[in-house]
Amino acid sequence: MKLGRVVGTVVSTVKAPIFEGRTLLLVDLLNPDGSLSGGYLIAMDTVGAGAGETVLIVDEGGSARQVIGATDGGPLRTVVVGIVDAVEGPAAG
Repeated sequence: MKLGRVVGTVVSTVKAPIFEGRTLLLVDLLNPDGSLSGGYLIAMDTVGAGAGETVLIVDEGGSARQVIGATDGGPLRTVVVGIVDAVEGPAAG
């Protein structure tokens, strides 16, 4: 799992069926202390996350498809599975 911050949405009029009716989010990846790690992902939203929110991301295709209940496969790799309230511990500052 990874931490990220939602910075926007991705809109596509032509897409694979697995993405129909679902929101795609542009997410900047974060280090445990909340600083930007320098990467980004496009992730399917499963929790209603919005811009500026810190989120928990699953970035592994099989697990991502399991989260949305896709039984016939599809080109899905990354999903947002939680909205983070706080990160605690030594690495979080």
